[in-house]
Amino acid sequence: MIFGGISAVLRGTVPDRAILFLFSVVVEIASLAAAGWLLVSGQAGSVDGLFLLLACLLVALAFGLYLVFMIRRAMEPAPAPKAVPAKASVPTPAAQA
Repeated sequence: MIFGGISAVLRGTVPDRAILFLFSVVVEIASLAAAGWLLVSGQAGSVDGLFLLLACLLVALAFGLYLVFMIRRAMEPAPAPKAVPAKASVPTPAAQA
């Protein structure tokens, strides 16, 4: 339930998992782009640039692992519903005669 008890399915909006997935993809691309820019521009040669490069790569690693977990979880087959045993029927008096 989101936004005051109205579910996303009823309102026709994007589910929370899809928003988290898209946000993670954007952060992953941005952090890898920033790390690439630090390497291409030569700013990674200084101590500050090196730590900034490591921070970008660490953020990319964290969000990348989250994306891998999310994709693997989405690819798992849905659990089969548990079989409920049928109740034994009690014979009626008319059926016994």
